[in-house]
Amino acid sequence: MENSDFLDFVYNFSDSMGKRNAELVYKGEISHQVTKAFTSLTETSMLMEQEPNSVQKKVFHVIVEFLQNISKHADSLETGEDRREGSGVFLLCKDEENYTITTGNVMMIHKKDAIASILEKINSLDREGLKALYKQQIKDGRLSEKGGAGLGFIDIAKKTGNKLNYSFVQLNDEYTFFIISSTISRTQLSD
Repeated sequence: MENSDFLDFVYNFSDSMGKRNAELVYKGEISHQVTKAFTSLTETSMLMEQEPNSVQKKVFHVIVEFLQNISKHADSLETGEDRREGSGVFLLCKDEENYTITTGNVMMIHKKDAIASILEKINSLDREGLKALYKQQIKDGRLSEKGGAGLGFIDIAKKTGNKLNYSFVQLNDEYTFFIISSTISRTQLSD
């Protein structure tokens, strides 16, 4: 790529992110250090904006849960020499009313139906239903060897009071790209 092409790409990408109110964009390995850096950067920004503590707690909770999900459950797309475990994308956007946190990661396609099923179940429930599902999953949920049973997703929906938006983009016969997004209200201050 020519230097001028690259600069055009950077400008267009930056312009696009500005139009989407992107505060933080990242692609790469998700580790404890990355999670810590994101929460620190977000904390600084929210303190400057004088966000209420309840909003800050919800934003931090969603960031940590989503990034832990990538760290624990992202699969590696086999592309020759380029193999990265626990890699994904992270996007934090903010507008006048909401924070929106979106993550994406590669996963084996055979996991898609189970993830979609638990997310549909979560999105069909009200706050009381989510509490009951959380307790049920702790009691007899099928935990994977890496943790799980959808507890983090259930907790996010319960704490934010909003549905989880998600989609899958099929990459090939073996892999899909899993995208999930959660919205946190800046104006509704109930916990």
